[in-house]
Order: sequence, then structure tokens, then C-alpha cells
Amino acid sequence: MSQTEHIVRGLESGGVDYVTKPVDPEELIARLRVHISNARNSHSAHVALDASGRFLISVDLSGRVCWATPQALALLDGTEGIGPEAVEQLPSEAIEWLRSHLLETGKSGLSDSDVVATTGGLSLRFSYAGQISSSEHLLRVAEVVGGGPTHILRKAFDLTEREAEVLMWIANGKSNKEIAAILDMSPRTVNKHLDRIFGKLGVENRTSAAVVSLKKILEG
Repeated sequence: MSQTEHIVRGLESGGVDYVTKPVDPEELIARLRVHISNARNSHSAHVALDASGRFLISVDLSGRVCWATPQALALLDGTEGIGPEAVEQLPSEAIEWLRSHLLETGKSGLSDSDVVATTGGLSLRFSYAGQISSSEHLLRVAEVVGGGPTHILRKAFDLTEREAEVLMWIANGKSNKEIAAILDMSPRTVNKHLDRIFGKLGVENRTSAAVVSLKKILEG
């Protein structure tokens, strides 16, 4: 193989950098410093997210779980107090959704796409949170509890899981800013969801949407 072919194969196998011979010690040390700094920053970010209490996982396109918060790992395994080695792969439905989602929207993805899959005896909703690197994507994980308010609203008005969550908080009197903080999305995204929700409910404002949704929730 040519030098270029060796480099390409190395990068495709997971390598992130390379050096050429003859090796320049100063260049090698400089490259190592950059990688060490990046590794430290990544570790610090992981520690911060682990302590945040959020349900987040990082996966590659093969569905391999690269990293996850303890809360997300517990959901994926269906148990508490497990180690990171206990969960290695997303459910097949989630893998197919992720690949299809990225193919349709581009590598950057969209934050309002989700899928429900079963693993560890639980029904879990996976939603796209963003791209971490060229090979890793961040997903939110949440348990789907049948019969709850969002489940009722989703079935009654043909809403997505995310739209049902937004509508539920509207019914609870929350502002767009508060909903954005609760659901970890931007206020602009909340507005976009509301536009679609109003259309599906046949209403023109949040007050009417709240009344209609509360009535439906009470009916069960």
C-alpha cells in the first residue's frame, strides 16, 4: 500500500492522528500535548455530565455505546448500580432509527426526532441530542410509562413524544422558557413544536391548547 492508503486505513480503524518518518521529536511532543489536553477536556465533560443527573448516552453509527451517564446506564440495563461494561449496544430498533434519521437530515441531525424501543424489560424513548464528534452522537434516554399524561395526549392527537411532552407542560401552566429548560431544548424549538401542536389540536393559542389537553387527560 502507498503511504496515503496506510494513513486512510489507520484513520478508518479508529486512529485520530499520525506521524511520518523520520520522526521529529518536537512535532511528536506537540501532537501528544494536544491529544492529552483533548482527553482531559473530554474526561472533565463526562464527569460533569455524570454528576448532572441527566439521562444521556454517546453512541457510534454501529449502535455501540461509547459512554453514558449512570442514570442512562441503569435505564438501558433495567437495573440500578451497574457498571459501564454492562451495556454495550443500543436496541436494534434504535440503531435503525439513528441511521435513518442521520441519512435523512444530514450528519448534524435534528433535536426533535425520537424512537421508542424495548430493552432490559423497559420501553425507552431515544431522542437525538446532537453530534459530539465525526463518529459519535449524543442521545437522550427516557422511560416510556404507558397510561401517563404524555401517552394519553400522544394517542389522542397523533403527537410525537416530544410534542406530547411540550403540550403536557403547557397544560401545567409552564412558559416556553420554563418548558425549554425542563426538556433541555431551546425556546425556539418549543415554539416550533407549539405551531405543530396547535394545528393538530385545531386551536389558535396556548390557552385553548391547555384546556383541550386537560380535558383529554381527565377523560383518560
